[in-house]
Amino acid sequence: MTRLRRAAILIAVDASAWAIAVVVAVLLRYDLLLLTVPLRVVAITAATAATLQVLSGLALHNYSGRHRLCSYPELLTLGLSALPPAVLLFAWLSLADPRPVARSVPLIALPLAIVLMLAARAVLRGIRDRRQLPDSAAQHPAIVFGAGEAAEQLVRSMNRSPGSTFRAVAILDDDPHKSHRRIDGVPVVGTRRDIATAAARYGARRLVIAVPSAGPGLVREIDEAGLSAGLEVFALPPVSELIGGSATAVQLREVTEEDILGRRPIQLDLSAIQASLTGRVVLVTGAGGSIGSELCRQIAAFEPRRLVMLDRDESALHAAQLSISGRALLEGDDLELADIRDVDRLAEVFQRARFHAAALKHLSLLEMYPQEAWKTNVLGTLNVLRAAEAAGVGTFINISTDKAANPTCVLGYSKRITERLTSEVGRQAIGTFASVRFGNVLGSRGSMLGTFTAQIEAGGPVTVTHPEVTRFFMTIPEAVQLVLQASTFASDGEVLILDMGEPVSIDAVARRLIERSGRHVRVVHTGLRRGEKLHEELLGEGEADHRPNHPLITQAAVPGYDLERILGTGVADGALMRELVHLPAEGPVSQPVRDHV
Repeated sequence: MTRLRRAAILIAVDASAWAIAVVVAVLLRYDLLLLTVPLRVVAITAATAATLQVLSGLALHNYSGRHRLCSYPELLTLGLSALPPAVLLFAWLSLADPRPVARSVPLIALPLAIVLMLAARAVLRGIRDRRQLPDSAAQHPAIVFGAGEAAEQLVRSMNRSPGSTFRAVAILDDDPHKSHRRIDGVPVVGTRRDIATAAARYGARRLVIAVPSAGPGLVREIDEAGLSAGLEVFALPPVSELIGGSATAVQLREVTEEDILGRRPIQLDLSAIQASLTGRVVLVTGAGGSIGSELCRQIAAFEPRRLVMLDRDESALHAAQLSISGRALLEGDDLELADIRDVDRLAEVFQRARFHAAALKHLSLLEMYPQEAWKTNVLGTLNVLRAAEAAGVGTFINISTDKAANPTCVLGYSKRITERLTSEVGRQAIGTFASVRFGNVLGSRGSMLGTFTAQIEAGGPVTVTHPEVTRFFMTIPEAVQLVLQASTFASDGEVLILDMGEPVSIDAVARRLIERSGRHVRVVHTGLRRGEKLHEELLGEGEADHRPNHPLITQAAVPGYDLERILGTGVADGALMRELVHLPAEGPVSQPVRDHV
């Protein structure tokens, strides 16, 4: 219905409502004896009331379409617009001599007119809603878990949106006060314990989690109950990701392992982050990687004066530029193709740096080739640190890993050394130099979930190192948000350790993915790899869980190095890196540092 047509229909409805209301009011006032009053007088009075109502409605924008039919705002403006006709008619009849009809006529007609106008609108809305109803044959009956505000919006959207493939047939909620409620005609029939019963009773094929603030524990429990009942499980995205802040059927997506391993919402001090980034020159090394590219995307949203993305992988730079600007011409001053092993090249491009995310990260490969960990993770970081110090950088954040806490592998050794190098340079430089430590990042390149999914699609087996192995997880956006937040209050010589919640059983994750796939795939335990821990740690020996600035960020002191004692090391192997990890802040190395090939 076009706006003009809608306005014309509503004007006709309101005029007719007042005309009918005046005639009925005259009949009631004169004991149903219409001939007591001349028909011409009744017609003039009715026409006057109708005209005044239309003028009043136009003045209050009743016909502009700004309010939904039969909504509370429309009810309010409709009532207000009906008052002027009644008041003006009453005044006219009070002053007229002789009086054409009784003064009580407009007072009797007022509520009748409002009721008639609302009734007509209800009919119009019903006709429109019926025309817009989705094709029920193309919809899947669904149970909705949650009966809050988001669920109300979602149920209406599911049952009324033309393109919806969901049809709500029952609602579940753990709040006993919401039992026996109805949302858009759909009943609340139980709690999470009734998922299987409700599915069988209402013939549901899908289960929708309509609680945007649901934590991973709740999502996991509902998901498992839904799968056990033979239902496909869907969920709304977090509140922060809801389009326009409203829950609609088009935003529903299947529950993923990221949802089950997901984290509670993070409260960020956006003003502090904005103050530290807006109008500044920011350089990100390793900008094409999983963390680096997300860092660039989030930093760009804070409008830095210049964002420089540095990586040695041209394809990764291409993808990063495309995701931020929507173009990928591989030109402009926002890209730097460089290797952090190249000291001279770094000196050319390094004027302002902030985040250092370039690193080698695969544990088993670095156990085989420890020299590469030394060249990139240690010497490459030292090159970037020196370039940043020479450029007078204000803030430098080195991204580390939980494997640096009491390290047992080459990756952990190399990253712990970079934490200590960053600390030492921070004690000498003008700016603030600190590190941030977190664990496995969901969705990053080569991450566990991608590997398991590929193995399941190939028919298995799914390989897990040990049935009891656990790891800490966080999502890429969460990791980057906390890195940005940490950079606003980091101090020299610190490592900021991000709270990753409870460790997760890798074996349980693998089996849950297999269950969700519906395939029969074996899980094979291959044994822990060299240097691998059964359970990772967030805090190293001597590091206290001190959180002075943010409830999710621990700040621990890191001892530095006498840099001169390690600069001549050359190419190091795993044994030497392990020795360097425990090198005292001052004093000689336990045994002479030497080159290793």
